[in-house]
Amino acid sequence: MENPVIIIGANGLGAVALDIFKRNNVVVYAFLDDDAKLHNTEIDDVVVMGSPDDEGYTKLIGKKCEAFVAIDEAKVRKNIVEMLHDVRKVQPVNAIHDQAVISSNSAIGHGNLVSAGVIINPRANVGNHNIIHSKVLIDYDAKISDYVQIGAGSVIGAGAEIEDNAFIGTGVTIVGGVKIGKSARIGAGSVVIENVKARETVFGNPAKKV
Repeated sequence: MENPVIIIGANGLGAVALDIFKRNNVVVYAFLDDDAKLHNTEIDDVVVMGSPDDEGYTKLIGKKCEAFVAIDEAKVRKNIVEMLHDVRKVQPVNAIHDQAVISSNSAIGHGNLVSAGVIINPRANVGNHNIIHSKVLIDYDAKISDYVQIGAGSVIGAGAEIEDNAFIGTGVTIVGGVKIGKSARIGAGSVVIENVKARETVFGNPAKKV
């Protein structure tokens, strides 16, 4: 990546993204965040300059800088991504840890955060703007749509499918071939052995509707 990156979101996820970019020798120009209390503070020597709606900073995106959105909440992340698409005419870049293992026979879109120890096996398909935390396994032929968050240590079985905006907690096992519907939520430590409907919340071993 030739251009420096502006990270939108200056909380914990932003610090993770900064670490990933630094490990890949990518320069981070600045953070932007809506929280005025963070403005003019630093994260590991990188300044939080202002807000994502400040044209004085965002005008650099697409010209001199790339962008990455490091915001946990899927709805807010989507709003920022749409602003970057519509106003700056850019796609956020990926932040992929140098200790992640991604098969050359898999596919991965734009704006994803892929943390340390993640394994993405052959023919897996990862969409756009997902947050994949440390030591997640996405097995072969699995499909992750857009704006999905997968907690640390989770296992997405072969051929499983996770639709848009789903939240998968820490240490979850999704058995091969299972489908997780849009905006569904899976509680931490759950073992999912059957399909989960859109907007449904499940928890337990085996996971049941809450």
